[in-house]
Amino acid sequence: MKTLRTLLLLAFLATSGSLLAQQGPPPPPGSNNPAPLGGIALLAAAGAAYGGKKAYDRYQGKG
Repeated sequence: MKTLRTLLLLAFLATSGSLLAQQGPPPPPGSNNPAPLGGIALLAAAGAAYGGKKAYDRYQGKG
């Protein structure tokens, strides 16, 4: 009986270290409102189109 108790205690102590180890902080939650990169991309595209039209008009001699 003493051997069984010793073996159970040894098994408990051997596994408790890994079971109680700290896992670290949880990952940050995902954002439901991402940065407005779509709006920035649209503004950049509009600016490029406007600049392209002005350069085309200047090249054609209209401006």
